[in-house]
Amino acid sequence: MLKIAIMGAMPEEIAPILEKFRPYKTTKYADNEYYEATYNGVEIVVAYSKIGKVFSTLTATTMIQHFGCDKLLFSGVAGGINPNLKIGDLIVATKLSQHDLDITAFGHPMGFVPGGSIFVEANKELIEISKEVAKELGKTVQEGIIATGDQFVHDEKVKDNIVKYFNADALEMEGASVAVVCNALNVPFFILRAISDTADTDASFSFDKFMESSAIISAEFIMKMVQHIVDTK
Repeated sequence: MLKIAIMGAMPEEIAPILEKFRPYKTTKYADNEYYEATYNGVEIVVAYSKIGKVFSTLTATTMIQHFGCDKLLFSGVAGGINPNLKIGDLIVATKLSQHDLDITAFGHPMGFVPGGSIFVEANKELIEISKEVAKELGKTVQEGIIATGDQFVHDEKVKDNIVKYFNADALEMEGASVAVVCNALNVPFFILRAISDTADTDASFSFDKFMESSAIISAEFIMKMVQHIVDTK
């Protein structure tokens, strides 16, 4: 039976998704909780990793190696550095990089280590499914490059360098590490992000309110993705 992993970094990012899968079984493993359910003949495993590359690597690996998931869908928020992205916009990663991976002192380009690559490409079939889902929901979803690092980037010079080296559209703290795991283990993956802040974010903006509303929108999108995967399996 097909088994799909659905990941977020924070509890708020998976809460509306979990509501769709009641009742579910909670399994504690590797200092985390994993929620298992069945949906239209497909097994589902949902988890939030906690923030950052190490935790997201651990969670993605556990979902694939321990729980046996065949595909991985990630839903969360990101900061926009492409000026065309506004708060609330949805972006689907075409490829991802680690912007804080730096051994340029040894003559390598930013984001590269020997035996690795600067970018990891997301699964094209899942991206195509997301386009159909966007049409059905009447939403505009931008495709782009997402850069990942273990820091919340708020320095404009740092952002400018990330654009310079990676031509990135959005920044977050988990996607590329999940991508590396999935790529190494031959598991198709999909990364969806809602833009939570941009260079011109208003000071009165409430992240908590945005998180709640965007999580609901993302949950609807991910559920439609799951349904399409079920229909085409």
